[in-house]
Amino acid sequence: MKMITVKNNEELASLACSFVVDKINRIEAPVLGLATGSTPIKLYAKLVEKYKQKKLSFQKATTFNLDEYIGLPSDHPNSYHYYMSEHLFSHIDISPENTFLPYGLAPNLEKECAHYEQLIKTRGPIDLQILGLGENGHIGFNEPHTPFNKRTHIVQLDEMTRQANSKFFKPSEAVPSKAITMGIDTIMDSKEILLLVSGSKKRTALKHTLHGDVTPFVPASILQAHSNVTIISDEASISDTLLES
Repeated sequence: MKMITVKNNEELASLACSFVVDKINRIEAPVLGLATGSTPIKLYAKLVEKYKQKKLSFQKATTFNLDEYIGLPSDHPNSYHYYMSEHLFSHIDISPENTFLPYGLAPNLEKECAHYEQLIKTRGPIDLQILGLGENGHIGFNEPHTPFNKRTHIVQLDEMTRQANSKFFKPSEAVPSKAITMGIDTIMDSKEILLLVSGSKKRTALKHTLHGDVTPFVPASILQAHSNVTIISDEASISDTLLES
């Protein structure tokens, strides 16, 4: 894994933007894996800026999001369908027919998982998968103890994950307890992975990702086994992992 340290989230977003722009400009029809949450927001803002400056086009791009809550309609302000429209899709020239997210209100969720996996197989492989890192080491919504051979599947969200995501919900709203997520095996099929890590709450998870055993207890540790991973982390997230080997 290649590790790049930047000063703050602003620099992280700028560097990540350069990675994405390079990938889109070098590949005829790029397939991107996208993440949600706090960390990528500035990245998406910078991609929108590049598009508005006419330095970037998404017309030939296809995107697959990592996950979606089960039980939220697509127009719910905390659904990831809404998040992606709000922060990226509605501001660029990507075709809606080329943007894919799991559907959390599908009448048959197991079939939805299989359908999503087939879409990735048909339209992929994913050229660049963007990941965030959960405080408990999850990638996508693959919580600790998720088997590494999982494909797209239904997951029971860890209490730590729900607590971390509660900041996006109104006090009167319950954070969903389940989600559909790309599995770890699906993520590992990506040609290249870009892991974005920001904030002091991620220190322990990043430490185990970089230097710990490869174990389902820390799902992100499997990235040690991928041949093309770049980690961009800010100073706050690596203060207790520097130079450790």
